[in-house]
Amino acid sequence: MENIIKNACNELDLTYKEFGELIGYGEGAIKSAISKNKVSSPMKKAVELYFEKLELENKIKKSEEFKAILKEFLEN
Repeated sequence: MENIIKNACNELDLTYKEFGELIGYGEGAIKSAISKNKVSSPMKKAVELYFEKLELENKIKKSEEFKAILKEFLEN
């Protein structure tokens, strides 16, 4: 079974330390979860919420781009 932390770090091209800082965990906790292949429920939830946050930020960015295009269209 793949480790959710390893997958996240690979997908985001981040070190364990960098990813840990993003989700509120120290490098030691991240390395421990990976070496033991045992991610706690709160850590798993933090990873899931981080990816949800990225997805929502992307949606906001796209809607802002659409809004700007629509505004430009309506002004012309």
